[in-house]
Amino acid sequence: MTTAMTIIRGGTLLDPAGQRAQAADILIEGDTIREIGVPGVKVPEAARQVDARDRLLIPGLINAHTHSHGALARGVVPDAIPLEILLGYAGAVNGNRTLEDKHLSAQLSAIELVRKGCTACYDMFTEFPAPTVEGVHAVARAYRDVGVRAVVAPMMADLTLWQALPGLLASLPDGVRGQVEGLRAASAQASAATCRDILKAWPIDRSEVAPGLGPTIPLHCSDGFLGACRDLAREFDVGIQMHLAESRGQAVLGIEKYGVSLTAHLDALGLVGPRFSGAHGVWLEDEDVRRLSGAGASVAHNPMSNLRLGSGVARVRRMLEAGLRVGLGTDSASSSDTQNMFEAMRLCAYLSRVQTFDYREWITAGEAFRLATEGSAGVLGMDRIGRLAPGFNADIVFLDLSRTGWVPLNDALLQLVNGESGAAVDSVMVGGRLVLEHGRLLTVDEAKVRVEAERTAERLRKVNAESYASARALAEHVGAFCLRVTR
Repeated sequence: MTTAMTIIRGGTLLDPAGQRAQAADILIEGDTIREIGVPGVKVPEAARQVDARDRLLIPGLINAHTHSHGALARGVVPDAIPLEILLGYAGAVNGNRTLEDKHLSAQLSAIELVRKGCTACYDMFTEFPAPTVEGVHAVARAYRDVGVRAVVAPMMADLTLWQALPGLLASLPDGVRGQVEGLRAASAQASAATCRDILKAWPIDRSEVAPGLGPTIPLHCSDGFLGACRDLAREFDVGIQMHLAESRGQAVLGIEKYGVSLTAHLDALGLVGPRFSGAHGVWLEDEDVRRLSGAGASVAHNPMSNLRLGSGVARVRRMLEAGLRVGLGTDSASSSDTQNMFEAMRLCAYLSRVQTFDYREWITAGEAFRLATEGSAGVLGMDRIGRLAPGFNADIVFLDLSRTGWVPLNDALLQLVNGESGAAVDSVMVGGRLVLEHGRLLTVDEAKVRVEAERTAERLRKVNAESYASARALAEHVGAFCLRVTR
């Protein structure tokens, strides 16, 4: 059987190093880039022609850390709260969701990714109160249906917030303590057994949508549960992603609980290795960075949610100097309010400039671009995405150069990282197949998804209203505790 050929003609290509833009044709065989050449590349007569005149071609951006459940909760999380208070809203944000709701939220998230030029992501998807085979597989199918590559890692814990943070329960007034001390998370054994079933019956080609494991935060997981996740990851050859040293409170309480840093504790348990990624890493010490780098692990940098939640600014330059693999992510649409990787790139570069006066240590536009492509590909464990080069998957974003911000075209890289908002995304190709063409989504009925999302969000607001009110009432106590700890 002859493999289908596609030729993209007339485009302007940002080269793999992101240093210059030049006219080029791209020949695609099946889902793979076969050749990149000067305009006029010869192709078989039967090859499909794609017109890319007046378009800048870049590799699909890759989101190293997100949560698709956040798509239905956009605008639900209150303003001006830190991470630990946010965690208290988990039930209010994610409770009472049907299987259809979970699939819908992932579809909605994937659509936003595509429209913002993103073709792959690492999704720590959560189900409240525990993962299910049906739910995780539904999320995987949602990505496949929209046409986005993903690693789907069920986010889970076997300790509640009140059990996880040393001293939090004891700090609560008697009347308040009684409301929460009896709460329990799903057991480690139950979640591990479910994950085994999820991995055994994975329904989709792993090159498109792969499984992973997401024990959410070290403090929220017993050592026994972390060990079970470690063993499952080795048995089924999947990655593990965790929130690591995201907030100052996590870092301080980690030392209080374990006597060593969170990274050192995870390493002692055997979790840190080439398939491990730590999301955020804002409060990693130098030794933690060296430990992660030496093990071949990764960090997913999320500048938008780090600012939204006041967690701090990660030391990306220090990570890169240590040889640590770093990818770029957005976090969820409920905690960073957007899935826009263009914004993430820009913030990644600009925030480095408030950390030091030495401009030689600032993150450049080229580095930010590579973190959002090749760096994030490494976090996902997908080695054929993140570059436009022969042998790589044809995951390509077409940017309309007639849009404001691209006229005049002086430096494509600088204008991409420093100026693009996602508004210029005209078409998106994943594996040689157009999923967005001239602004029209080709894979799912976007209008139907929107109608269903509005109706579902209204129902969830009503059914979770009591949980939301409870979380809001407890927020002051959690905040006061965290302020004492971090001071």
